[in-house]
Amino acid sequence: MLRAKNFVLALASLATALPAFASEGEGVSAKAEALFHVGPLPVTNSMVTSWVVAIVLIAVIRFAVRKPTLVPSKGQAIVEVLVQGVLDLIAPIVGKKVARPAFPLLICLFIFILTQNWSGLLPGVGSVFVRGQEGEWTELIRPGNADMNGTIALALVAMVCWFYFVMRYAGPKMIYLDLFGNKADKKEIPAAIYYFLYFIFFGVGIIEVVSIMFRPVSLSFRLFGNVFGGENLIHAMSSIQRWGLPVPFYFLEVLIGFVQALVFTLLVSVYIGLICAHGDDHAEEGHEAKPSGHH
Repeated sequence: MLRAKNFVLALASLATALPAFASEGEGVSAKAEALFHVGPLPVTNSMVTSWVVAIVLIAVIRFAVRKPTLVPSKGQAIVEVLVQGVLDLIAPIVGKKVARPAFPLLICLFIFILTQNWSGLLPGVGSVFVRGQEGEWTELIRPGNADMNGTIALALVAMVCWFYFVMRYAGPKMIYLDLFGNKADKKEIPAAIYYFLYFIFFGVGIIEVVSIMFRPVSLSFRLFGNVFGGENLIHAMSSIQRWGLPVPFYFLEVLIGFVQALVFTLLVSVYIGLICAHGDDHAEEGHEAKPSGHH
């Protein structure tokens, strides 16, 4: 009886240790888990990962560039190529006059989201657990973009900056005309139809305002869904076979992480350019039509 009792106690103690490993097969929890609290504010595993990624990014770029020189070092050359590549990509989208002001926002979004997406592929992510304050097992490292709070914050920051750029470089009048203005040419259509189109374009403008209000939702849900789904996929494959089977899915997540960072950045660029790039078209047309002045 004593041996049986000891055996039952050993099984019970083993069962208390199993959740640290059994959680791997259950996939990633839908919400980030608090590691500790600073006063009433919880500090979650995704927040810690985001902070670490941000610190590493700043340190790597500062170490690569160091003191910029006229003849760039290898690290400075790599950073300059990346910067120039992103600038050349976004300039035709957002418009020439707002390309440089919007560039810091867009390149930071791209690099930060990309590294956050890829952070889920690092060793230890999703496989290291600690005991929480209430005794439960908590995932220590969780990608920042696998937390809905993180992607919503990114989307809100992007839309606040979008509002600043369109107000600063387009103005309220251009915004009103872009949303509710009559886009028809009065010289080409009858007056009755032209004035009736004001009601049509006003209704379209209301729909456009609703779509603008939902942009943070679409941006955040798209990014979160892809990253969170990828994390669960890696967990599922690792629970079936730890070695070999997850490898193709790691390559898939590398591609998805890059595509999602690019899509997020390009969408924000398009949102800015839809209003701010109108002046560039008129300027180019006026430049082409301007005579040279020489006879």
